[in-house]
Amino acid sequence: MSSNESAAVPAGRHDVLIIGGGAAGIALAASLHKRRESLDIAIIEPAEIHDYQPGWTLVGGGVFTPEQTRRAMRDVMPDFVTWYRHRCDQVAPDAHRVVLDDGRVLGYRSLVVAPGLVIDWSAIDGLEATLGEHGVTSNYRRDLAPYTWSLVQSLSSGRALFTQPPMPIKCAGAPQKAMYLACDAWRRRAVLGGIDVSFHNAGGVLFGVADYVPALERYVEHYGIDLHYQENLVAVDGPNRVARFRVTRESGEEIVERRFDMLHVVPPQRAPDLVRRSVLADAAGWLDLDEATLQHRRYPDVFGLGDASGTGNAKTAAAVRKQAPVVAENLLARLDGRALEAGYLGYGACPLTVERGRVVLAEFGYGGKLQPTLPHWLVEGTQATRIGWMVKAHLLPRLYWNVMLKGHEWLAAPATLEKVAGRVAEER
Repeated sequence: MSSNESAAVPAGRHDVLIIGGGAAGIALAASLHKRRESLDIAIIEPAEIHDYQPGWTLVGGGVFTPEQTRRAMRDVMPDFVTWYRHRCDQVAPDAHRVVLDDGRVLGYRSLVVAPGLVIDWSAIDGLEATLGEHGVTSNYRRDLAPYTWSLVQSLSSGRALFTQPPMPIKCAGAPQKAMYLACDAWRRRAVLGGIDVSFHNAGGVLFGVADYVPALERYVEHYGIDLHYQENLVAVDGPNRVARFRVTRESGEEIVERRFDMLHVVPPQRAPDLVRRSVLADAAGWLDLDEATLQHRRYPDVFGLGDASGTGNAKTAAAVRKQAPVVAENLLARLDGRALEAGYLGYGACPLTVERGRVVLAEFGYGGKLQPTLPHWLVEGTQATRIGWMVKAHLLPRLYWNVMLKGHEWLAAPATLEKVAGRVAEER
């Protein structure tokens, strides 16, 4: 931000200014309002549609329709906030101001940065030119998830490739979920035996939390999936149906071409330019937050939550459900001049849909420590269960629209910082 912009008289000033009207921004606004109705809260969000992104995998698996995963933004935006239907172009935390894409300057007492992340389709050569045709698809776009299901329905033989890029990504289990649901559909149609299915992971493990790997490996074996690690998709030739991978071996790197009839792509992901090119970014370009308090490490009047954060939790909507109360408590403490007391233990959830009707309900926090919500006698989270499917397909969408976005913090009470410190000491 230039000195002239910093010196400009703000067009508006708010107690709390939230960048982003996705799950994180709206859930936080609702949590703050329930605690203190007198707060002047504003949200900066240009989108006219609000997406329930966890549902896109189920669209790609023929379970949901696209309409079930979207609502008009005006229907979910709280009526108690000032809604700026613009993009935030610049932040100036030293001046307590931001600049919108129309040039207006807004001031704040406390800023919350929750713009989500960017799915970098252009990072894979040739991908954008062929998405949605030639068998190339991705459940990471709402408009492409129906094409995924169309491909699954039409394929009876050939080669199906599923990819996963380097971490971090939104919902680390989603690349596998697409594959398992496809395999289950092919199994039910009795054509799985004629389809060569392979999973190409840029990383070195099937899933980052070891407790859940045995259950996933059983399904990999059950479906006859070939696993390929250290293979990063770098280019796609759609018309010729060829995918090119950069493969890392002990002897070095090489480019390997693989033909396909269906290719499900998950591109690399990064923080928005608003964050990564600003003073708010850490060395990797993500929002530089304290992992426990979710307060910015250098700007105490700035907080963050959601996918743009540089914290070590899984980037999932379930993480936001636990983060919003922590930020709400600590932001109010900061406004009141009190010490911060609420702590976040890194909770995230990834319901791994391994077949239509069964889910491995993975719930874990910082360091991969398991954090199950439901008691062990009701659901064994490290195994594929029907209760897990009920949670994923029926309970979670309702929780999202009617509980989380409304500020109802069911089973989401913040930990204390003392508890967080104790957990850290335990792990050491």
